[in-house]
Amino acid sequence: MTFSVNLSGKVALVTGAGRGIGKAIAEALAGAGAMVAVNDIDAASARKVAAELGALARSYPADVSDPAAVQRLIEEVVAELGGLHILVNNAGIEPKAPILELSLDDWRRTLEVNLSAAFYTSRIAGRVMRAAGGGVIVNIASIAGHNIPLPNRAAYVASKAGLIGFTKECAREFAAHGIRVNAVCPGVIETEMTAESRSDPAQMQKWLADIPQGRLGQPQDVAGLVLFLCSDAAAYLTGQAINVDGGKAML
Repeated sequence: MTFSVNLSGKVALVTGAGRGIGKAIAEALAGAGAMVAVNDIDAASARKVAAELGALARSYPADVSDPAAVQRLIEEVVAELGGLHILVNNAGIEPKAPILELSLDDWRRTLEVNLSAAFYTSRIAGRVMRAAGGGVIVNIASIAGHNIPLPNRAAYVASKAGLIGFTKECAREFAAHGIRVNAVCPGVIETEMTAESRSDPAQMQKWLADIPQGRLGQPQDVAGLVLFLCSDAAAYLTGQAINVDGGKAML
């Protein structure tokens, strides 16, 4: 059986889409026919991805940890693209430090970008979707939010656990408005964020030993699940946090 997704006529906003997982998600959504608003704090990266996607994409640089910037961002997307049917909260950062050495600035910034930003965007986008009769929100969390050990990443782990909790509460409240909200929880994915760790042979050996499928994930592995969740085939799925990790979390 062939599975295909047609998102023609839909407008999707993907945050942190200038590289890695966010870029792959933007590519997948555009490939299914959606008009994609490519957001990134790095304006050049957002423009580059939008240019690569062609007529089905526009760039919208903004810092989604700033509530006022989020308000402007979504207002611009709706005004210029004609609505907002899909929101993918992908923007994220991952500072590395033991708790005793973690700076207050890194703690606060991580929670703002990884967790608070999803609240800011979902609050505004949810109002747009409610008025339109429905929509889809997908939050990119992490298996680290499911009590999977991740040394020296306390802020990241806390933010992703919070994002999973927020996803479920958002799904409860938004269901009455025809809005589905789910989280995708990647394991180790080959992106710029993991490049430094992947250069360490010992770390790679440990990772691969803990993954039943014996390989790291690709951004397209995550994008495929996001595409499914945005489709009508997932019409009865909401409030879920689904792992994409090659089986790592089940060990």
